[in-house]
Amino acid sequence: MTADPRAALANLTASLERHLEACFSRRGENDPTVVAAYQDVADAFDLYDDALLEAYGEVTPLVIYNGDEEEDDELDDDGDDDDDELDDHSDEDGDGVGVYLGLDDSDYDEEPSNNR
Repeated sequence: MTADPRAALANLTASLERHLEACFSRRGENDPTVVAAYQDVADAFDLYDDALLEAYGEVTPLVIYNGDEEEDDELDDDGDDDDDELDDHSDEDGDGVGVYLGLDDSDYDEEPSNNR
């Protein structure tokens, strides 16, 4: 049986609203109402994504975060961790001359002029 993507979307939207309400009225860091609402959002999202895939062959660009970094590393298909580090763009073309990235806040001390 194919789930209706519109119905799944309505269910996802309702679960997001319930999650917002649970967050608004939470009673402590690990409030069971918020935790349950969080899980409901994750479940509703999975149902929506599956319904979208079944009906139209499309998926959303979203992934449910579960806090497991090892699983996130498994998603890295090329086997390296290059994307975990920022590229400083210091020498893009290898000519020994760095790339100008503009002034940092600490490099620019001048106060703006109020003269017009």
